[in-house]
Amino acid sequence: MVTNTFRWLDRIDPGVHRRIKGLRLVTAFGIASMLGALHDITAGLPDAASLGALAGGFALWASVSEGQATRRKSARDLALLSVAATLGAVSFIELAPLLAPIGRAGPELTLASGAFLVGYMRRFGILSSGLGSQVYIGQLYALGAGLGSGDLNTVLMAGAISTLAAIVPRMLSGPAERPPPFAEVYSHSIAIRMGLQAGVAATIIVVLDHMIGLTEAYWAITACTYVIGSSTTGTLDRVRQRIIGTAIGVPLGLAFLPIASHAPIVVWMGAAVAMIAYAMALPERYDIACGAFAFTLIVTLAAGGEHSIPLLAARAWETLIGGLLGLVVALVLFPIRARAAADCCTRGKSQD
Repeated sequence: MVTNTFRWLDRIDPGVHRRIKGLRLVTAFGIASMLGALHDITAGLPDAASLGALAGGFALWASVSEGQATRRKSARDLALLSVAATLGAVSFIELAPLLAPIGRAGPELTLASGAFLVGYMRRFGILSSGLGSQVYIGQLYALGAGLGSGDLNTVLMAGAISTLAAIVPRMLSGPAERPPPFAEVYSHSIAIRMGLQAGVAATIIVVLDHMIGLTEAYWAITACTYVIGSSTTGTLDRVRQRIIGTAIGVPLGLAFLPIASHAPIVVWMGAAVAMIAYAMALPERYDIACGAFAFTLIVTLAAGGEHSIPLLAARAWETLIGGLLGLVVALVLFPIRARAAADCCTRGKSQD
């Protein structure tokens, strides 16, 4: 069985490049979380309890977005990606008070700006795409932690820890990594439309949350943000794959709830394995990647003390809401035809 497992892994990941990438994600998150929990670092910070989660999240997603072949370029990009997440969190801290009069859903409107950047920044390559995503990630983590104006030092410290935690594993992985495939958007107009589609879909979800109340609206906002593709057909495929993956990953995570209280180390090991699977599947199998991350999210929330099944299960149906709304917006607001998107990519490649 072990031999067959390794043969299967070699078929889907020849050269172990993606497995090393997955290990690097887990290592970066672990280093950042550990440093963020040290008393000597957290002393004097107003929201020290959030430092480990912020730093770990910044480092994890910076490592996901980075895609360079050399250590020097990777270190540069990881530092920039950590800075982008920090700026995203700072933007939330500065904008949220201005939107607070709208109600509890007001601060969520800041995510609309990050959602726009997630779509639009794909126009400028893999690094810029990662920068746009990291701004959104920073806003998302700041919203989840409920950060305010007094937490700027915590955010800056999280950015510094993230930079260190993300770079160290990359220096150790050396030349054994290969940059992932990346489909760049070569048309400025298509990138603008992608950004607007994501931003408008996020805004609609905020309005829904204000009107009827959603369990965790930012889960739906994240879903609609990341399903937007460079064509309507691409968006449809990503919506389908994200819903299928989440519908499998969430129940698997819920099945681990009885273990979370008695054997948290087993839960964290399962989450680490799932994130390695995420890194392996992400380039070609978005459905498996979404399922792996949904499982990781559920079990880590459970390990952190959250055992409300309705709240954890909301991950599935809010992903459904966000994905379907993202698809509707992509079909109605500046729809992008697959042929036009392919022509733009061809023209861009010929110009290179």
